[in-house]
Amino acid sequence: MQTALIIIGTLVGAFIVLNIYARIKMKNTPAVSDHKNILTLTEKNFQQQTKNKVVIVDFWAAWCAPCRMMAPILNDVSNELTGNTAVGKINIEEQKTLADKFKVRSIPTLILFKNGVEIKRFVGIKQKDFLLKEINAVTI
Repeated sequence: MQTALIIIGTLVGAFIVLNIYARIKMKNTPAVSDHKNILTLTEKNFQQQTKNKVVIVDFWAAWCAPCRMMAPILNDVSNELTGNTAVGKINIEEQKTLADKFKVRSIPTLILFKNGVEIKRFVGIKQKDFLLKEINAVTI
């Protein structure tokens, strides 16, 4: 019985230490500059920038570590898109009206729009290949 308690205590302690380490590492994730092709969307330009296009829009905030982790992935996606496809970003702290309009409750949230209409929604960190596959499925 005593051995089982020692093992359980060790496992719980290891879990706590790993959790703290992961949080520190995520918090220290550096901010990455946006690719030149990424659209900065606002309430004023949203309709114009999403009209007659397929746009995947990232709802994010500067304080969000997973959002910072998505930035390089979105840069890579933006670099590969051509034609009437694009990546857009909406800072939910600065564009609260848009975040409310699209009922964004957690971030990062990625919404795929076609001609300004929501087609699909993804929450959390997604990989480049997944995003490109989803964008290409809508453009065909």
